[in-house]
Amino acid sequence: MIRIALDAMGGDHAPQAEVEGAVRALAELPPGFVVQLVGRREAIETELARHPGVDRSRVEVHHADDVIGMEEKPLQAVRKKPNSSLVLGLGLQKAGSSDAFVSAGNTGAVLVGSTLLLGLHPGVERATVATLLPTAEAPVLLLDAGATVDCSARELLGFAWLGTIYMQDVLGRPHPKVGLLNVGEEDEKGNAAAKEVHQLLRQTPALNYVGNIEGRDIVAGHHTVGMVDVVVCDGFVGNIVLKFYESVARLIVSLVRKEAPALLATPEMRRVFRHIDYAEYGGAPLLGVNGVSIICHGSSSASALKNAIRMATQAVAHELSAHIGAQFARREAEPRP
Repeated sequence: MIRIALDAMGGDHAPQAEVEGAVRALAELPPGFVVQLVGRREAIETELARHPGVDRSRVEVHHADDVIGMEEKPLQAVRKKPNSSLVLGLGLQKAGSSDAFVSAGNTGAVLVGSTLLLGLHPGVERATVATLLPTAEAPVLLLDAGATVDCSARELLGFAWLGTIYMQDVLGRPHPKVGLLNVGEEDEKGNAAAKEVHQLLRQTPALNYVGNIEGRDIVAGHHTVGMVDVVVCDGFVGNIVLKFYESVARLIVSLVRKEAPALLATPEMRRVFRHIDYAEYGGAPLLGVNGVSIICHGSSSASALKNAIRMATQAVAHELSAHIGAQFARREAEPRP
């Protein structure tokens, strides 16, 4: 049985959204997992009482006195609040009592806490937030989406490996195409780190590297190689792309509401909006840590949290963390380019 620890106090709508998301996950997703709700017991039990039909044999409640706020400094908060829902939730996995952690809380604190408590796999230089972006065909994995704003070439190369393993394991793409997000396709384009990692990627035949790509290629596909599967960039660029991407969905909805409001009620348009809704993906895995940690939006709905739990169960079921560890161990044993 897969055990998913959920930070019940982390999000903007906690614990209502977290508890409802857990209840929906238990009802709608394939069986084989339990949810461990971590937070203030009284508040969690109050919300659970609103769902009398939930299977309590698949729900654990782990009390945590404290909550790490969204505005707190991550490292300081993790160290000073060992009894917070975030730290105790990660601690369950560290102790071997849980298989994955999901939180819509302070993103920086999840990053710091996951790195400190779970550790990085040997050979991984930086953990990375990997975000799935919808396209007209299949989702594309963007990393880093905000964990590290300044990245070395070696770290970017590691992101390419992490993204490749994720797409192979979880999305079942045997030879995912990797593109480096840049300001042009030519070899000489980009800053120093981009130029260096471009050469490193070209010298790594085990990766299916297709070269530099531009921003338009993420959703429209490249004019010669088609759609890529993994887009590599530093967290500064990645977070800007992610936030802009999210705003496009809101723009489309507002334009349709203004120009053709009747379309909003049609099944076809509902399918389109569902396709570009971040809640369908649930959260972003933090790749490179020795375990499974899923980071969600602070404003995540119950639907988004349900899908984040789904993402966590998939990562555990596919033994993603173990495969990352094995791949990086092999890389460490090989001579570096």
